[in-house]
Amino acid sequence: MNRTGRVLLVAALVTVVAMAFRVSWNALRDIANAIGADHTAATLYPFVVDGLMALALVATLVLVGRDRTFALRVLGTYTLASLVLNYVHGLVPKLHGATVDWGRLADWDPANWALVLLATSLPVGSIYFGSDLVAKVLHHRSASIPTPDTNAEKSAETVRNRSTADLTESTPAPVAVTAVRMPDPVTVDFLKSALPLKPVPTAATPAPAPAIERRAVAAESPRPRRATGRVPQAARSSRPKRTPDQLLAEARMVTADWPDAKLTAEGIRLAVHTSPANARTLREALRSERTGKAVA
Repeated sequence: MNRTGRVLLVAALVTVVAMAFRVSWNALRDIANAIGADHTAATLYPFVVDGLMALALVATLVLVGRDRTFALRVLGTYTLASLVLNYVHGLVPKLHGATVDWGRLADWDPANWALVLLATSLPVGSIYFGSDLVAKVLHHRSASIPTPDTNAEKSAETVRNRSTADLTESTPAPVAVTAVRMPDPVTVDFLKSALPLKPVPTAATPAPAPAIERRAVAAESPRPRRATGRVPQAARSSRPKRTPDQLLAEARMVTADWPDAKLTAEGIRLAVHTSPANARTLREALRSERTGKAVA
């Protein structure tokens, strides 16, 4: 569509919207009078409802994604609210002459309460949703269309025209091939020789080579092999080995003030620093001594 067609289309849309607003203006003004608005407020009330619809329509054309969905919901909600109020205005003839009581839009109380709540909440919603839509439109960034760059085209042509030697990545170095010398051709006579064949002396039988003795060879290990077998005397602990009597005397001295409940093999092992088997033997010996003392 050319520019003239677009201008005519927009002008027709504006004309239709203006006429529809004028038709709806009387109904919304009378509704505002019925809910207690003064003359000035009732005159501005249609701009609050239908004006936000126009704003939501413009925001729908600009925004995208979730913001556009939000603008469509606002447009649909206020369109439905305006339709309901216009319907009530046509259904209640008393609203035309402003003879209805304040706050009375329907004879049935629940319906009247719902209609009054709807009519009084639209201005507050216009403030909130209108501000939100304007903020979304102002912060919206349209996807920029990349403009053709003359320098970029020239640089692309330069890259295409560059030779292989000018490129950043050079060609691989040639691989040197070693020439393999082929044996000289030998002439073979396929004709039958007229000379008599002489016996060719056989070569001496070579002496058999001595058999190779097979021995096991340890495999090489990248890590040093851990020493096994008997530990050298220098690597052993310098602490002398204690006899059973020495262990018993030491355990008796350590556990002298221990209660019977604490006299366990694990506790003796940790206190005397001995093996679990010796700890159990010491435990039985100490318990026997304490039992004998208790009987005596």
